[in-house]
Order: sequence, then C-alpha cells, then structure tokens
Amino acid sequence: MAVIGEFFGGVGLLGRGLRLWATSARLMLLGAVPALVVGAVFAAGLVVVGLAADDIARAVTPFADEWPEWQRTLVRLGGGLAVAALAVLLAVVAFTAVTLLVGDPFYERIWRRVEEREGDPPADVDRGFWRGLARSAGDSLRLLLATAGVGVLLFVGGFVPVVGQTVVPVLGALVGGWFLAVELTGYAFDARGRSLAERRRGLAVNRARTLGLGTATYLLFFVPLGAVLVMPAAVAAATLLAREVTAGPTATPAVEPTSTADDYHPPA
Repeated sequence: MAVIGEFFGGVGLLGRGLRLWATSARLMLLGAVPALVVGAVFAAGLVVVGLAADDIARAVTPFADEWPEWQRTLVRLGGGLAVAALAVLLAVVAFTAVTLLVGDPFYERIWRRVEEREGDPPADVDRGFWRGLARSAGDSLRLLLATAGVGVLLFVGGFVPVVGQTVVPVLGALVGGWFLAVELTGYAFDARGRSLAERRRGLAVNRARTLGLGTATYLLFFVPLGAVLVMPAAVAAATLLAREVTAGPTATPAVEPTSTADDYHPPA
C-alpha cells in the first residue's frame, strides 16, 4: 500500500505543477510555445507511422504469409499495434528531449521560479551555454537509446496474442513515464552537480513516486493539446521531485535545502 501511496504522491506533484497555470500564467505560456511547435512536428510524424503501421507489420511478419487467415490477421494486428506503441514511446521521449532543448531558456526560468519559491535554491553556476547544451543533448541521446532498447523488447512482446494488447501497453506507459521523469528532472539535478547516472540512482530510490509523476505526464500527452499544457507544468513538478530526492538520506547535495516539496504552496 505504501508503494501505491508513493505512486499517487508522484501524480500529485504533477497536479501541483499544473497550479502554476493559475499563479504564473505568463511564464507557463512561454513554456507552452516550444511544446506546441515541436509537438506539431512529432504529431505529423506519428500520423505517418500510423498510416504505414499495417505495411510495416506485414513486412516484419513474412513468416505468417502461409498461415490460416485468422492466425495471420491476429499476428499482424498485434504487430501493427506493436509498431504504433514503439513509435509512440520513442516519440514521447524524443519530443520531451527536443522540446527541452528548443525551449531551454523558458524551462530554465520555470525551474528557477519553483526553486526560489521553495527556498534555498542551488547556487547559480555558469557552465557556459554551449557546454550546457552539449551536456543536455548527450544525456538526452543516452536516454533515448535506452528507451529504444527497452522499446524493442516491448515491440517483440506486442506480437504475443492477448499479452501484447494488454500487458505491453501498461508496461509501455510505465517505461515511458520513467524515462520522461529522468529527462524532466535534468535542470534540478544538473544545478546540483549531479551526473545522469547519479540522477537515475536517486530517482530509483524513489521509484514509485517517480513513476507516478512520469506516467501521469506520459498519459496526459495523449490528450489533445495535453503535451502543450502539461510540458511546462511537468518541468515544475519534476523540480519538486528532484528537491525531494536530493533532500533524502541518500543524497549529498551541494546546497542543503531547508524545505521539501511537501511544503510547496504557490501564492495566490
């Protein structure tokens, strides 16, 4: 039961991030612009993949050509769904990475606003624009490759009747949520001098809470215009999560926060 409570605690963090639309609407609108532009491009790509899903499914299941029609149809239906699920998983993680890069100045302001409202923000260290961009891009690429590796396994599982249409989508949402959370917490962890490996280890200690935030964000991305509205809120929520993680007993932050995300109450 504690795990379930932590999971929904992570979902609650996203709700608290969404409150910034009421208290900092102008800043959130700035954060929505990159998501809108990048989202339009990725949505078009997903439409193309969706239209070609049947052809791709036939191409990867030549062994079913001589099977009875009902078996061939069942396998290729699963294959088409697997293609779509893999495309969505990769697209969501890639969308997040690209949007954070394109809208870096806006999302950094959102992150900084939350840190300052929480109290004791990390020291403002100037690592240089290009150096910071290169590090962020490198971390995003590593996360995308890891996502692709897990996605391929889920893609194969999608061909299994029943399991591929029930269990695999749930696992896909959890996997996508995990990688989203790792990506979104980059600002807060980087500001505290934490590497990607340290970020992943810290979040793994709080896995249920991390999955709650990430999975809720992942699912809301499928609501029309959801990604546009949720993206800036997710950055704020991820900042709260990162503060909780780095304030835990396993963390050694450069700046010791005196309050946790549970104390966060945005002013009216």
